[in-house]
Amino acid sequence: MSPSHCVFHSTLTDLSVTAQQLLQYAGRYKVWLLEGSMGVGKTTLIRALCEQLGVQDHVASPTFSLVHEYALTSGASIYHFDLYRVRSEEEVLYLDFAAYFDSGSYCFVEWPEKARHIIPSMHCKINFVVQSHDHRILHVTLME
Repeated sequence: MSPSHCVFHSTLTDLSVTAQQLLQYAGRYKVWLLEGSMGVGKTTLIRALCEQLGVQDHVASPTFSLVHEYALTSGASIYHFDLYRVRSEEEVLYLDFAAYFDSGSYCFVEWPEKARHIIPSMHCKINFVVQSHDHRILHVTLME
């Protein structure tokens, strides 16, 4: 199956609506890759996605711990990765991130290019493009 591609426009004021639309669009996709430069809004979008999914915990970038686990009211977990500080793919393999991807839980990954060889073939990729101070264009690709 060929990739499906869609473009979303988002501002800070309509971010919760965008998160809801993205979750609908991505449907059954549980591994999400968020690509873009530093400060483009990856963690901010993950915070909005987690809120839509029912996370009650504070959502923050796991830059130093590499992964945060957030609990849903259902008892399920969401995993949020920030691979910015990862030096090599071997480090990702050593930390067994593939087990998280195989868990069936939502996995939101910032800086996924650092783990390119262990990303499941079925994933949702979001590439951020800055349009203005508070306007982002999100290029979303669903990969099988």
